[in-house]
Amino acid sequence: MEKLKIAKIVSTLTQPPIITIPLFLVICYVISLENGVLNFNKFVSCEIVALIFASLLPMVIILMWAKIINTDNDISNRQDRYVPLVVGIISYFIGVLISLFLNLDNFLTILLLCYSVNTGVVLLITIKWKISVHTTGISGPIAALILLLGPVGAVIALIYPIVIWSRVLLKKHTLAQAIAGGVQGFFLTVLEMYLFMNVLNMPIDGMISLEMSIFYILAIIAVPLILGILSYSGIKNKKTVFWISSIVILIAFIVLMPIEVTAIYVLITLTSILISLYAGEDFVWFMVLKSA
Repeated sequence: MEKLKIAKIVSTLTQPPIITIPLFLVICYVISLENGVLNFNKFVSCEIVALIFASLLPMVIILMWAKIINTDNDISNRQDRYVPLVVGIISYFIGVLISLFLNLDNFLTILLLCYSVNTGVVLLITIKWKISVHTTGISGPIAALILLLGPVGAVIALIYPIVIWSRVLLKKHTLAQAIAGGVQGFFLTVLEMYLFMNVLNMPIDGMISLEMSIFYILAIIAVPLILGILSYSGIKNKKTVFWISSIVILIAFIVLMPIEVTAIYVLITLTSILISLYAGEDFVWFMVLKSA
């Protein structure tokens, strides 16, 4: 029961419109720094646009729609998600237009455009498959923070395996749906940020390279993917395969990647193992680590 309560708390706090509030607060703060000094007017303007169109409006629509169709706030039924997803696409795009009109900041404008496009991708997938909006919702802003802050932003991704556990334990998603949401959100966001920046001729200063951002994403998703694949596989000695795979990847990171990327991989690995051990037999990752 205690685990179920914790999973519900994690799930509630990481709903996309809610987790967006603190993460966008950090994003708006960082993009409002000019030579190390905060441009307060820019910060307030960016935060208001982000708060309204990336958080409050989508949140209100979700709550209203859930009440109208008499369902839970997660809108668990896949077919019931179309309306809030469409409204989310529109809300994010209005944010893009307002940010452009006010000439706020290229990073914020393009990030909101990524939100709109990524939500469209989620909508298309949802027609056939219930991909996790939770993990997609946390991966987008975390990817943005990686682009802005490198390893500091990547540390926030420690929440990724925890959210996977919470959504699976609450039976809101399958393991594959929970993992896939994050993988999609991480990759699409960084690729689109660079794509739109160049195609729309909207330069952004201070971002880490696309190559480095992909390195961080690989460090974040590697172990959850390994655990996910082994969870579905018919391999007998899954525990041994997991440890061999993890160590081989660790050696590859040490040899090929910067130390900060390797550090993120180690932290995500430890977090994934700890959450699996805490979850116990209620979570399939534990069974992978326990298998002979």
